Amino acid sequence: MSSAIYPGSFDPITAGHLNIIERAAPTFDRFHVCVMVNGVKDPMFSPEERVEMIRLVTSHIPNVEVHFSDRLLAEFARDMCCTVIVKGLRAVSDFEREFQMALINHRLNPQLDTMFLTAEHQYMYLSSSAVKELGRFDGDLNGLLPDAIIPIFQKSMK
Repeated sequence: MSSAIYPGSFDPITAGHLNIIERAAPTFDRFHVCVMVNGVKDPMFSPEERVEMIRLVTSHIPNVEVHFSDRLLAEFARDMCCTVIVKGLRAVSDFEREFQMALINHRLNPQLDTMFLTAEHQYMYLSSSAVKELGRFDGDLNGLLPDAIIPIFQKSMK
């Protein structure tokens, strides 16, 4: 049984994240989306809130399972029997950082490989940070966030 993991902070999950999930999940029997801790970021939503938002917007994909982990990705992947990490790339700068992480994860867990998916053109500029900035100014979030979480996001901005 093939199993992959798509890690991220997902604070919040964007339409770009969801696009990567929808494109990658059919390739695997089990597809784990994992909310991870990023020590550099100050999250807007709790891990539990992020997990619930992801479950809400991925409920139509039967093989998706959503988790939270505060451990090393390579260890969590081993425990979940994942052999592939899926990462979305928007720009060359993403590749440089993600390539380094892929090598580290493979060193920590030699059974673990990384698959890179390029963002579709309409999501190349999209990031959770940009969405939060736009939300602070009550900007239009349609097409940037999955429709189901726009009200949740807007409520948290007040």
